[in-house]
Amino acid sequence: MLKFYYHPLSPIARRVWLALLEKKIFFEPYLIDLKNGEQCHPNYLQLNPFHHVPVIIDDNFRLIESLAILDYLESKYPTPSLLPKSVEDMAKMKMIQMVTVNELVPKIPYLVNQTQIPLPTQITQQLDIGLNFLNEQLLDSTYFGGNCLNLADIVVGATIPLFCRLGVNLDQYKALNHWHNLIIGRETWKATNPSEKEFKQWTFYIRRLIKLTNLRRQRQFRNS
Repeated sequence: MLKFYYHPLSPIARRVWLALLEKKIFFEPYLIDLKNGEQCHPNYLQLNPFHHVPVIIDDNFRLIESLAILDYLESKYPTPSLLPKSVEDMAKMKMIQMVTVNELVPKIPYLVNQTQIPLPTQITQQLDIGLNFLNEQLLDSTYFGGNCLNLADIVVGATIPLFCRLGVNLDQYKALNHWHNLIIGRETWKATNPSEKEFKQWTFYIRRLIKLTNLRRQRQFRNS
């Protein structure tokens, strides 16, 4: 049976978790305690030397990096399909995935920390550009894959609901807002959605990481 190493509060691991559930792939879950640093223990570093989640092991095949895992799951377990059929739609799916990963996900620390530090104007503008881009991709579609869910919905769907819980308002992005309301109603999203208590624990963890990162940078600056 496929082994899935993850933490339920990780939006990156949630991508794989959602795909596993949507594709109805049986798996054995292994919870990695990020709060207590289990991701840095030698046993886990043998699985992923970069100390991140998720990791899967399938028939002794080990794989890290969520997007690579999603592609593997789709190839190994093609039914039900989460891929579009045309070359153009395949390229669009990849584009949406990469825009989400490269342009939107890096804004999460700013959103988590905005109760302490207001969002810089540049970050607000970049968020608006990214959300407008996603909104445009949905103007004529129910999902990013047209009438069918695909891997773009999985990746965006592990990000945008989190943004909303962090205070992002989608009212001005009508198509994206409609998609968000639709996606969070799916049973797989409900099953992987953190409780309010878990969500608060996650935001506390992220703020702590931000503080530690800033302290390291200050030390490096003083020692340079």
